[in-house]
Amino acid sequence: MTAMVPEDIQKHNSLDTTAQNVPLRTGPPTREELNVYYPAKFTWDQLKTFVNSGDLGLLKRDRQLQKRYNLWAVGIKEQYGSVVNYLLNFRLQWGKADNLSLLTSELDTSADGLRECHEDTRPKPIIQETLPPMPADAPPYFTSSTPSEYISIIQNDWPYSGCRPEIEHTLVWTRSVSARIDQDGLWGFTGLNSPPPSPSTLPSCLPALADWGITMEKLIRSQKGTTDEEVMVQRAGAEVQEYVKKRWAENEWETAWFVNPPRLQSVLGLAHVHVFARKKL
Repeated sequence: MTAMVPEDIQKHNSLDTTAQNVPLRTGPPTREELNVYYPAKFTWDQLKTFVNSGDLGLLKRDRQLQKRYNLWAVGIKEQYGSVVNYLLNFRLQWGKADNLSLLTSELDTSADGLRECHEDTRPKPIIQETLPPMPADAPPYFTSSTPSEYISIIQNDWPYSGCRPEIEHTLVWTRSVSARIDQDGLWGFTGLNSPPPSPSTLPSCLPALADWGITMEKLIRSQKGTTDEEVMVQRAGAEVQEYVKKRWAENEWETAWFVNPPRLQSVLGLAHVHVFARKKL
């Protein structure tokens, strides 16, 4: 199978999406809003280069979309106390299909088209600031066979700028403790027909990050870890790689995935894997 080329993407997204017929709302954006008002700033190959660069901080959200997120977060904090509490009490639905995102996935067989409302319309809940304790027989670490009740797979409601119309940005949250990666995080690729771009090609891709003022001098990369640390990283990465391959069949999808290091994690102690998935033709 081959990946979509621009002509195929244009046919695949033949709906007329222009500023005249796509209203600009507040809160999490629809796919149409992303395409019209926050178009991707870099290509699939550039996205793979950033993932493979060793500095996951290169993966950015559109600056205007970030402003929209910041405004949304103010209301969320008023209702829940924090974005973390919002995730724990509403957004993450352990072991269940994602029926809240406005950005549906082709793998979500329960999807019924775009949702009309992303807001929590239930009575004001009793806010729990931590998750209930894990059962004694729960797996101590995330593996490719971690039971679904300890996992919440959702679409990223605020995707990064590399997510063109044909790319899904999925988050795999897990209640199982992830092996702590204190340095650069984890990353990998599945289903590619050729090796991922070499980190040596990064300088040619940096102009795509001009909006964020990124230069080679601003990259953050850690020193190589000890032998034990490197073994831990390899084992943790192998489990994530196997999980991604099981969910996104390599004959149907190509993916770039990563796990942020602590300095970039939004919720310390609650691990999640970012997966950029692109359907093959």
